[in-house]
Amino acid sequence: MKLLAFELATEACSVALWIDGEVRERFEIAPRRHAELALPWAGQLLADADIARSQLDAIALGRGPGAFTGVRLAIAIGQGIALALDRPIVPVSTLAALALQAPGPRVLAAIDARMGEVYSAAFELRDGDAIALDHEAVGAPGAVQLTDVGEGWHGVGTGFDACDGALRERLSDRLHSIDATALPHAGDVARLAALALARGEAVAPERVEPAYLRNNVALTIRDQQALRDARDNPPPA
Repeated sequence: MKLLAFELATEACSVALWIDGEVRERFEIAPRRHAELALPWAGQLLADADIARSQLDAIALGRGPGAFTGVRLAIAIGQGIALALDRPIVPVSTLAALALQAPGPRVLAAIDARMGEVYSAAFELRDGDAIALDHEAVGAPGAVQLTDVGEGWHGVGTGFDACDGALRERLSDRLHSIDATALPHAGDVARLAALALARGEAVAPERVEPAYLRNNVALTIRDQQALRDARDNPPPA
């Protein structure tokens, strides 16, 4: 199985190639440079692995929640490549990918959503997968509730440092560890996508739905141009 994966929903830009269980990844904290980096990185990963785009089985992407422009960019890139190759897309929760960075077995993943809010969801890590224990949500740190299912909870993501660490302060007595510096990686998107693809959960490119969670989103002229560039310039074969 060969997958090309993109995770662009935060300030981190990440692209990964899954080759029969092996992960090759490019990752950099690069705010506002996702449109500049993602496609060249994808082309370089394929070239370094000596894999043609036609050999890919599917395109994986982090569908959010996260920054509106980053989520849209990942979907635009993924759709452009998938449509050109007649391949399906495997959308993966950005929070689920983030959860894989925690030791588990139960994880609260949270991303700084700005505007005094965080994106959050709880997961159980099982056999390399991240099983959702509740719905993804956006809201003030004070509104985040930790499910009472089981023990062994860990916190991961920038949401724990958002709003002066309000979420960390509220839940530190329930969590065995907190990594507030963690950002989602395309390699983890690829790992979850491989499991999902094996279960038959890929979708047609036009059916991919972003997880915005917020209604007040809009594209600037600069953002619109970045999305057009992503659609019009897929990585080289």
